[in-house]
Amino acid sequence: MFGYRGKALRLLKSLEIEVGDRIRVEKGDRTYEGILMPRSELGDPNHVVIKLPNGYNLGVKITKETKITKIEKGKLPKLGLPPLEVKRDPAKPDVTILGTGGTVACRIDYRTGAVYPAFTPQEIYSAVPELAGLANIEVMEVCNVLSENMTSQLWARIGRAVAKKLNAGADGVVVAHGTDTMGYTAAALSFMLKGLFRPVVLVGSQRSSDRPSSDAALNLISAVAVAGKSDIAEVCVVMHGSTDDDFCLIHRGTKVRKCHTSRRDTFQTINDIPIGMVRNGEVTTFRQDYNRARPEGKVELDAKFEPKVALVKVFPNIKGDIIDSLLDEGYKGIVLEGTGLGHAPRMLYKSIRRAVKLGVPVVMTSQCIWGRVDMKVYSTGRELLSLGVIPGEDMLPETAYVKLMWLLGHDLSQEEISSLMRTNISGEISPTSRPDVFPTPPVLRTLVGESRL
Repeated sequence: MFGYRGKALRLLKSLEIEVGDRIRVEKGDRTYEGILMPRSELGDPNHVVIKLPNGYNLGVKITKETKITKIEKGKLPKLGLPPLEVKRDPAKPDVTILGTGGTVACRIDYRTGAVYPAFTPQEIYSAVPELAGLANIEVMEVCNVLSENMTSQLWARIGRAVAKKLNAGADGVVVAHGTDTMGYTAAALSFMLKGLFRPVVLVGSQRSSDRPSSDAALNLISAVAVAGKSDIAEVCVVMHGSTDDDFCLIHRGTKVRKCHTSRRDTFQTINDIPIGMVRNGEVTTFRQDYNRARPEGKVELDAKFEPKVALVKVFPNIKGDIIDSLLDEGYKGIVLEGTGLGHAPRMLYKSIRRAVKLGVPVVMTSQCIWGRVDMKVYSTGRELLSLGVIPGEDMLPETAYVKLMWLLGHDLSQEEISSLMRTNISGEISPTSRPDVFPTPPVLRTLVGESRL
């Protein structure tokens, strides 16, 4: 029953109480009244949760002295909104929002506290009324998974939906996606969508719609603005640019990483500057080297991925058996997240040599995040190059991982893969390293003083 189990479920069943009923909970000298709320499936079996009249939720542990009484039979409302005619405005751009999961396109029912996807135009407009002034919205659910469960097969499904909508006349596409693996999906779409002539924007939310600090509305408004009004014909990620609700940044899909577990401005462009920003629904670009939108075009989908590619982090005391086990399991490619300029210990040399001999490409990236691989500076790097390791330039490890999966999905020789991994295809490799993009924490600016930094 909506996530309840164990002792709590048995008690509620014995009292014929269901989620949505108004109940009284007495425990010791305290009495609470409210509506019985759903629970997470992962919640412990000894608590019930009620929504108090002031709107807050309260968890009460079930003990021998706990007494629960049903006051009033509840009726869970039907999720959704009454029919609402949404007329297309020919003066506004047509934007398709593709749902894949995550919390950005959700509504909250304040009676039950439940959060659920909002995937009709009526619900989208109701959840974020500002969208009605920006575009004609079409919505479609491609899949519904937590982003940690995303797969290369789902990348292909999303890519097919994007290409179909753009080729059918959409002015832009927004992909609502969970934040945890958004960077991987952005990179995958960047490689698989050929001939992009309109914007493709990934957007998510760090905080769900039931929280006052939710970033969902501003992120979605800004993403639709980029999809409908900008001339950016690339895959990009649009998310909060600060901890306030003031602007969002537009990140290139192959250069973006989630850098904080909970901050609203978690996404940052690595080793470069963002494409631009969105403030009050208006798009401003910072750079001129992005692909420009065109009135006409056709998107071709190249969604062949080899799933048996591994991303391995190098660490002290690492042994070659990690690589050997991947080879024994039939893995076709390995991306190493090496130390510093692109290093790995001698304990891996034998296994790397074996991989290269078997025709399994080994690509070196750096776990430093900022900067680029340079394997000719120290002897370790030169030895790895002599073994056949492919330098990953300044690619993010996750971008290199996705790129190698994509290249291995095609009938290419080892030499071709080695060359293409070092070739900029979708903005994943910067020609030179910028010295001005490494971030200095604001607190350090304050402590040391701007003039000393």
